[in-house]
Amino acid sequence: MNNEYHESILALLSASPFVHETILSVDDRDEVWFIRADVHFIDNSLLHFRELFVKQDNPVKKAYTYHYQREDGTMVFRYDNAPHFPHLPTAPHHKHIGESNVIAADAPDLQSVLREIEALIGA
Repeated sequence: MNNEYHESILALLSASPFVHETILSVDDRDEVWFIRADVHFIDNSLLHFRELFVKQDNPVKKAYTYHYQREDGTMVFRYDNAPHFPHLPTAPHHKHIGESNVIAADAPDLQSVLREIEALIGA
């Protein structure tokens, strides 16, 4: 799973006409895989993402963060599953919009986050 998933991430990002550069690292630990990336876009915006998978027959994504920001560092949105908004119906999954709004959101995957960013850049 590790190499296949790593390659699928790189293929997805390299296929985007909006991605300028990707810096990706995979930490293969005893019981988990930890994936970290900085994805730089053509408008100088940036996606930081992290995914933590527990190794088993069918690896499970236990934690994630997809943090998208403008060139000046202002957050546009962030999806994560930190358990700090238990009142939301999709808890622990949620989406931060800007610096102060938090809404219920299902767990995204990298492809859906990339599509959302591409729509913002292409608008």
